[in-house]
Amino acid sequence: MKKLEIACFNLESALIASTSNADRIEFCADASAGGITPPLEEIEILRASTEKEIVIMIRPRGGDFYYSDIEFEHMKTEINAIKNLNINGFVFGILDENNEIDFNRNQELIELAKPYPCTFHRAFDRTSDALISLEKVTDLGFKTILTSGLSNNVDQGKYTLKTLVEKAKKQITIMPGGGLRSTNIKDIDDNTKAQYFHSSAMINSEIADLNEINLLKKLISS
Repeated sequence: MKKLEIACFNLESALIASTSNADRIEFCADASAGGITPPLEEIEILRASTEKEIVIMIRPRGGDFYYSDIEFEHMKTEINAIKNLNINGFVFGILDENNEIDFNRNQELIELAKPYPCTFHRAFDRTSDALISLEKVTDLGFKTILTSGLSNNVDQGKYTLKTLVEKAKKQITIMPGGGLRSTNIKDIDDNTKAQYFHSSAMINSEIADLNEINLLKKLISS
């Protein structure tokens, strides 16, 4: 059965998603920044409220994905702290100064995150070659790539997404996300044949919409 992850940029959205038909919650903070690491106390509240899978964004700030040594050390500190909160995985992505995959730093975080699986987030879409980046991220040991096909949204990137799904086979999960809503999810599903989908399910505010979440899940399950 195809699955749905909901990106939640605040605790209110995450608690709404916890009552929905979604399969997984990606929990972060600050929608205006595109998602950063949420507060530990909010992760604890969410974990206590649901048995759904919860994956946590590890990102020190908005903007680019090329981090200083201090920012990188902060990311490691956050992973170590959050590992103790009974979560189900981590979401991050580090690029070098040329906007390509930083193999060594990502590898260090993956080792630190073990035994939890890791998703490479939409930093992937800043890279120059989808297939080369796919190979690097797969070799690193990430389990999932969140991507809009190196485009601004899934509608623009759906043909690249289709290619990524085909090339990835069963080595890694390609999860379309970025502008995914109930209005276009069937088209993206039909075109890409992906098995996991990602949406914030935000309609008119920065709060996830429960009806939208459940409709998204229904549309990929039919």
